[in-house]
Amino acid sequence: MLIVHHTPSPNCQALFEAVVSGATAPEIEGVRVVRRAALAATASDVLEADAYLLGTPANLGYISGALKHFFDQIYYPCLDATRGRPFGAYVHGGSDVTGALRALDSITTGLGWRRAAEPVTVTGEPDRAGIEACWELGATLAAGLME
Repeated sequence: MLIVHHTPSPNCQALFEAVVSGATAPEIEGVRVVRRAALAATASDVLEADAYLLGTPANLGYISGALKHFFDQIYYPCLDATRGRPFGAYVHGGSDVTGALRALDSITTGLGWRRAAEPVTVTGEPDRAGIEACWELGATLAAGLME
């Protein structure tokens, strides 16, 4: 499973850490979890993964520029080979994440990826419920890959 994230703030870092903790929980066996910053992730990373977990802040009503750059780099090289693969996402925003969710839906639909879990959205400082939802997101995606 590939976790591609843009984590520019302590709030995003808390959500990222919760996702990783869920994906690597002791009860998850036989799943390799690879973490890549959005600006470092490559088409090879995407092609080698069986599922994707995407994390982004909502910036000016959209996904982060770093995550958009990731998609721009991998779109055509991965378009046919990754069709149907599962993904999940978490988005952090100061107040509204609607535009970022719309962008993620549009891009992942174009790639033909299959939503394996509802996106987790957190606004403001992450509370316990947001952290737990991110943990569950990571665990759910990883558990779906267990043999």
